[in-house]
Amino acid sequence: MSNPNILSPIRAGSLQLANRAWMAPLTRCRANAGFVPHELNATYYAQRAGAGLIISEATQISQEGQGYPNTPGIYSPEQVEGWKLVTDAVHRAGGKIICQLWHVGRVSHNAYQAGGAPPVAPSAIAAKGMCRLPDGSREPYPVPRALETDEIERIVREYETAAANAKKAGFDGVQLHAANTYLLEQFLRDSSNTRTDQYGGSIQNRAAFLLEAAEALVAVWGPDRVGVRLSPSGWSAEFTDSTPLETYLYVAEELDKLELAFLEIREADADSIAAGSPNIPVAKFRAAFSGALIANTGYSRERADQGIAKDDFDAVTFGKPFISNPDLVERFRLEAPLTPWDAKTFYPGPGVEFSRGYTDYPALAS
Repeated sequence: MSNPNILSPIRAGSLQLANRAWMAPLTRCRANAGFVPHELNATYYAQRAGAGLIISEATQISQEGQGYPNTPGIYSPEQVEGWKLVTDAVHRAGGKIICQLWHVGRVSHNAYQAGGAPPVAPSAIAAKGMCRLPDGSREPYPVPRALETDEIERIVREYETAAANAKKAGFDGVQLHAANTYLLEQFLRDSSNTRTDQYGGSIQNRAAFLLEAAEALVAVWGPDRVGVRLSPSGWSAEFTDSTPLETYLYVAEELDKLELAFLEIREADADSIAAGSPNIPVAKFRAAFSGALIANTGYSRERADQGIAKDDFDAVTFGKPFISNPDLVERFRLEAPLTPWDAKTFYPGPGVEFSRGYTDYPALAS
């Protein structure tokens, strides 16, 4: 297409999409008991069906994979039925939605684990910071338990089962969450992975778990309905990698061999750059990955159009703008002003109803 922009259609694998303004995965902590999606979630996603593609909030593949209150799962029959409400609503509104599959690894707490067990990780190294517990209180992240070598196959199979459940739930595809400090990225970075087995040491070994999980999703969906999210930039002082560009380019090249539909790259924000993070632009991955390349983090409509025009990337995932502008794409089309978001209502809490800051942002038409 000549002179494409954020409003131009795009094909990603077998997904034919109306525009290049995609909705980023956004944790909102609003599932019901049993971590089951419900009608309010369906309303929220349907309101945003104008996105070229909705990537769902991160969805845990098992109880072990949870690390935040009220995040949805996709490992029980009830959760699958709950997600059907969401996918049906999005499809009725003319949209497309894929499920982001998630295991938080060490970014969890005993309070989320069966029997109060410690969370799991590549190595027994605690994450820095405070974990938000189910009751809303906070405690330091505990020291996790290092996974045994033979346990990794179990988790790969849990990814595969979750992918099959996403198909039963009516999603249009899946995305592997391999970014944002969670389990697969904990294996990938040498600051959090000090293993001495076949999943530690070299870049190739540290990337093996991620690639096996991606292959499991492809086995269920085929490559043309699978994407992956990576975050080569953006980290805290203790969560680093000694060769970030080399590490993540290797992963992108290996994912390219699977002929995936798309690769989403999260770039660094101002806070992580201030903390010493490199800012590796998404364009660095153009030669390594031949599928649709998706940019993320802090993009305006103007900056998105510029990058698409230069062929630095093919589409952009917008996060916070979609929270407060359910009709974001229409506002882009009309060059209308955007509603600012209220960060205090990103997550429910004392005095914050589930619907507040969730389904009550108005569209232009209203």
